[in-house]
Amino acid sequence: MARETNPAGSTNGFRGDVLRVLGVLKVATADQIQRIGAPHLNHRHTEKKTPSQRKQARTASHTGALSDLRKHHLAENGGSTTTGETLRNLTPKGLEAASVELRRPSTEMGSTARGAGSSGASHPMAVNETVIALLRPKPDLDRMATDPPEVRAAAQAVIDTPPGIGTISSYWTEVPLPATGTWSTPCRGGAQADAVLTAPQDGCRCCSSRSTTATRPLRSSRRSWRSTPASSAGG
Repeated sequence: MARETNPAGSTNGFRGDVLRVLGVLKVATADQIQRIGAPHLNHRHTEKKTPSQRKQARTASHTGALSDLRKHHLAENGGSTTTGETLRNLTPKGLEAASVELRRPSTEMGSTARGAGSSGASHPMAVNETVIALLRPKPDLDRMATDPPEVRAAAQAVIDTPPGIGTISSYWTEVPLPATGTWSTPCRGGAQADAVLTAPQDGCRCCSSRSTTATRPLRSSRRSWRSTPASSAGG
């Protein structure tokens, strides 16, 4: 019955990854979804001969989850990046499901980002990479219990690097900063933050960022986000 419901054979966990990541980022590639939702997969499939083959293998589970979510009218393909990767976004029904996964009111979920891929979505991709760089997703060794020692060692090396800031649920994207009106119904003329982060457990009460394709060094940006708990930090 599960295979009939989800023909691609995806699990609840991988479908949850897709809903949470797209609920925050709005538009993303399967590669970005996997790197955030299941970073332990980054260390597998090293036997594949080319980077393209390794990417296809490590994103297969989330690609299957996206296929099943499309069947249920929760997700859809939305064009492609400038390098030819398929862009994914949620439908309005998918946003409702994501709000449950993220434990957010539906009024905070924003739009579906339909049409973002018509011009390659270079700016959303830059925002996504900024979020990933700040998150520094760590592999879960419990999900790698049967992997070879050298694969687990590579994952441990990543775990031992400095931690990131927050989880994917700590972020919002395309957030209006209204000069007039309200947060839910801003009037024209206000600014918009590409990303907003609230991670008090990591010493960041509320930070906002504006990403561009030519930003200052990442180390400087990360230091700014950590040292300005209630500011607008250029990303």
